[in-house]
Amino acid sequence: ELENQLTAKCKTLDDLKQSLASNGSAEQAPEAQSLRIAELCEMMDSIAKQVAQLKASMQSTLEQWRAYEEIYAEVSLMTTRYLYCIDQCKPGEEASLEALKKQVKTLQ
Repeated sequence: ELENQLTAKCKTLDDLKQSLASNGSAEQAPEAQSLRIAELCEMMDSIAKQVAQLKASMQSTLEQWRAYEEIYAEVSLMTTRYLYCIDQCKPGEEASLEALKKQVKTLQ
């Protein structure tokens, strides 16, 4: 969206330059207007560079976020598995030797 707005402003600035150039032949445009247009062009170029840098930075951040989400899902799954295993390995409150032997056999 920002790039589209910048393109629109660029077109407006180009139209202003052309208008100033065509009026300049009939009546000389004030030098201040020409300087201001040159300043606006420089500012627009600077903003275009900043937008490009921001776009690259955002793309990098998005890629890192996707990697984080993938790793988080994997870690979450592993944690759930470990919690399940720990829960299954817990002896009951009144665990007898026979119950423990049975559980060991089941786990093996």
